[in-house]
Amino acid sequence: MQELLDTRGAAAVLRLSPRTLESLRLRGGGPRYIRLSRRAVRYHPTDLNVWIEESRRRSTSDDGSVVAEGAGAE
Repeated sequence: MQELLDTRGAAAVLRLSPRTLESLRLRGGGPRYIRLSRRAVRYHPTDLNVWIEESRRRSTSDDGSVVAEGAGAE
């Protein structure tokens, strides 16, 4: 099992400030997280990787709504 990361650790992996990650958590749109208690929030490394992949864009006009190439088309 991979070790869970606290906000600081996850922010370091993503190269964001912990404050930015907290803001994304509050507003939505950030990576999935695990709330262990009122003050203990953790991130699974796989969820960080998924969020990074889902954030990929081809241009500034790409809103991410187009299905990825080769996905679901048969």
